Amino acid sequence: MNDGPGDRAAPTRPPRPAVTTTVGLLAVVAVAGRTGPPGTALLLGPIASVGALCIGRVAGLDADDLGLGRRTWRTGAAWGVGCAAAVAACYAAAAAIPAVRPAFHDARYGLDPGAAARTAFLVVPLGTVLFEEVAFRGVLWGLVHAAKGPGWATSVSSVLFGLWHVLPSLRLNRVNPAVAGLVGTGRAGQATAVAGAVAFTAVAGVVLCELRRRSGSLWAPFGAHWGTNGLGVLVTAGLSR
Repeated sequence: MNDGPGDRAAPTRPPRPAVTTTVGLLAVVAVAGRTGPPGTALLLGPIASVGALCIGRVAGLDADDLGLGRRTWRTGAAWGVGCAAAVAACYAAAAAIPAVRPAFHDARYGLDPGAAARTAFLVVPLGTVLFEEVAFRGVLWGLVHAAKGPGWATSVSSVLFGLWHVLPSLRLNRVNPAVAGLVGTGRAGQATAVAGAVAFTAVAGVVLCELRRRSGSLWAPFGAHWGTNGLGVLVTAGLSR
């Protein structure tokens, strides 16, 4: 693995308690986001992000270790914009193919234009992407990197990122017709859909970690992550009308 800006020397303080605390925070946010009233994620995302950053700072990580150093802002932002643009191009190409369009159909995102815009530009970046990037690619990655290096950091972060998507994918085979057609709508189909979602997002986590490592900045995975989720909402809403 070639060195990137994210491979700078890390603090030597043992990060295990901080890793455990961060995982505990992830569990609380995951459950609260699924069981709380509407708008919980939008409120909790920024608050939990601050909490995760505090865990990292107390454990000895600085801004560079967390992917927030000023020296990499421009590079990270450029990577992030480029990744979002690449995702937009892929979505546009896919949406132009009639056989692929059913993959975008999702009962959760058949929204009117106003609701779709609010979801894509407010709920997704603040309620989803912000906390996930800070927690998985910022704090967790930085903590494990401090003890084990970038390979372990990417592996741990990505596996946990995949498991993080168990709860959101429990209804996947019922709200997405394409998934339902592949795996069915019963319990076995649900288990298959969840396993597939966990595997897919774990692989996506590896890509996002590599963007963070190579750029040294959270802006790079943030752009790719928002492009995938936020633009996905807009495309789904557009094709559902």
